[in-house]
Amino acid sequence: MKNCLIRIIQSCALLIAFSATAQAADVVLTPFGQSPDAMMIKVVLKKLGVDSRLEKILQADGLQDEKVLITVVAGSSKGLGEAGIDKDAEVARMQAVANAAKEIGMKVLVMHIGGKGRRGTLTDVFIDAAVPMADQLIVVEGGDYDGLFSKLAKESGLEILTAKSVRETGDPLRQVLTDWGIL
Repeated sequence: MKNCLIRIIQSCALLIAFSATAQAADVVLTPFGQSPDAMMIKVVLKKLGVDSRLEKILQADGLQDEKVLITVVAGSSKGLGEAGIDKDAEVARMQAVANAAKEIGMKVLVMHIGGKGRRGTLTDVFIDAAVPMADQLIVVEGGDYDGLFSKLAKESGLEILTAKSVRETGDPLRQVLTDWGIL
């Protein structure tokens, strides 16, 4: 009898665990430029207690019931090569994803967490395309060393939230996700 009761409790616990993980996340996360930076933001989200789904090559039809799309901008030639796409295909992919997100009422957060070290010609192509699709921007200090983000944000009517480092993106991320009803 005792063993039977234990099995029933274990089965119920498994059922509850699987039910909880089967629900859609509130946030979907994808890199714009195929750098590994999006994985770092997934860790920050986890520390904030936010369930998120990371999709390296998210397509417009891959959006589920999420409320927020976070794209982390930084170009990686190696990442693009591994994904089998070039910079033009990556821009087209993200424009399609952002347009689809907007159509279904999702908010779009664009982040650049690599600072000056992740900037360059390739990343700048992605930044030019990413900022106009954003509802909000978070940029690590040093990432706007040349005023590119400031210029594009002004043109798009956006405010830039800053953080000193990747580790310190939790506060502005918490602020945005609270404003958007996720936290």
